[in-house]
Amino acid sequence: MKKYSSKRSIQILAHLLQQYGISDVIISPGSRNAPLAIHFSEIDAFNCYSIVDERSAAFVGIGMAKSEKKPVAITCTSGSAVANYYPAVTEAFYQNVPLLILTADRPTDFVDIFDGQTIRQKDIFHQHSYGDFQLVEDSKENAEDINFDIIKKAIELCFEKQGPVHINIPLEEPLYELVSELPSFPTVEKTIRHKEYEVPSNLIADWHTSQRIMILVGTRDYSPELENQLTQLVKNHSVVVLSEANSNLYHEKFFRHIDRYIFNFTEEDYKTYAPDLLITVGQNVVSKKVKQFMRNARPKQHWHLDEVWQPDTYFSLTEKIEVKPEVFFSKLLKFINLEPRPYFNLWDVLRDKKDAKHELFLNKAEFSDFYFFNKASQTIPQNYNIHFSNSSAIRYAQLFDFGKRKMYCNRGTSGIDGSTSTAMGFAIKNANPTLLITGDLGFFYDINGLWNQYIPPFVRIIIFNNGEGNIFKIIPGPGNANPNTLDEFIATKHRKHAEHLAKHFGFSYIKVEDEPTLDRVLENFFKPDLQPKILEVNTYGKNSADVQKAYFEFMKGN
Repeated sequence: MKKYSSKRSIQILAHLLQQYGISDVIISPGSRNAPLAIHFSEIDAFNCYSIVDERSAAFVGIGMAKSEKKPVAITCTSGSAVANYYPAVTEAFYQNVPLLILTADRPTDFVDIFDGQTIRQKDIFHQHSYGDFQLVEDSKENAEDINFDIIKKAIELCFEKQGPVHINIPLEEPLYELVSELPSFPTVEKTIRHKEYEVPSNLIADWHTSQRIMILVGTRDYSPELENQLTQLVKNHSVVVLSEANSNLYHEKFFRHIDRYIFNFTEEDYKTYAPDLLITVGQNVVSKKVKQFMRNARPKQHWHLDEVWQPDTYFSLTEKIEVKPEVFFSKLLKFINLEPRPYFNLWDVLRDKKDAKHELFLNKAEFSDFYFFNKASQTIPQNYNIHFSNSSAIRYAQLFDFGKRKMYCNRGTSGIDGSTSTAMGFAIKNANPTLLITGDLGFFYDINGLWNQYIPPFVRIIIFNNGEGNIFKIIPGPGNANPNTLDEFIATKHRKHAEHLAKHFGFSYIKVEDEPTLDRVLENFFKPDLQPKILEVNTYGKNSADVQKAYFEFMKGN
């Protein structure tokens, strides 16, 4: 016999989640949120997942939401458990990932009287959420009607903003009173708003008078509709499209390796290659060089396309176009002439020269992180979703061609704290296999991302282990510090490896330390197995930072 929570606020919450089709619930253990855990796990419409570490659980939620493209609910007990959600909440906020955050709390009268596991939870995420709501205790007058309206508003806001929304739930004791039957609640009249958009005539006029049009695409999920629209714009060389690895766009006329082309731009080059109309799509760009380029280029016009975010990243924003890019381009394409522009050919000549140099360097690259990324880009099966950790991993990915594989990285805040957990969450909800490519520090930082009983056997993790945060040997600045300070406190040199961790969490494990072994092992690594697998590529002492610096020095030549 099923047993449900007697808490009316929890019953209403579950009813409304079902009404809006939110079916995935990640539960971290605790007593104050036990009514939610008991109730959700007894209802067949919910897929419930138990993740102990709240920080990891919230990132797992991000991965699930990105895979399913719909909101995921996460719930935890009161106190510091709630604060542990915060890193993932900020990531979801800046990346626009729909998380519905359900935090159990003590009754409002218990805050700030030194009651156990009680902190100021109300509005705790208000700087990095799209809505903060607090339910009233069941014992309060009109609680049922009030809570029904609050929950409905919160869920619809999560859908509209496609970002994190917080519902704090004060729960009075007793917490474990259960019932075997549920009351019936009314069907919900959904009022989620959808924006209408028409392209203003002045934008169409500005398009036709612009001679140098550039579209820069940052982080975003794959969209076949957007890819087709941008393909129409480049087929006659009407525009230049710059994209990155995690822009998830694929066409031979898109410029997909920005740093390869612009890393050595001079002040004169900024003027030569600058657009007069810049259209930006998506969110964060990885390349610091492109930010420098655009901020120096100062295009006459800059349009940004996004439903939520309108950042003036390049200090030249002239039009805030609050609509999905697919909607904007579908309208624009009806009114514009797709005529060739010499601007495309200017960039194309630059690309041909730099791509040829790139290939020459590959032929002589020694075993290192650089060598590994080149080899991986050629070997990973096409059906894999690839997740990159932050810092070195995503930067290396920009330099190589990973084809049409779907690529992801937590570039909302660009932290290393939840890359593994996010990838595991994505893998749990996706029919295609998932690969995480991560540096050593990012992997060890998020070890609890593997404390997860739902990881499917087709998951693969590759750790390129250079024994430190090698990014600090690559970027300019840290090298000015005393070498001992740099190694201990910034790069954080270590000799840890993942073999025992892999065994502990039920992964098979392979280690390679040289070029022939990597070449031999990599292809078999992706074959089906009964366990998920970890491949650790040890590049200790291989001077990977020097190899990358040598690459860019080589690319300077004519």
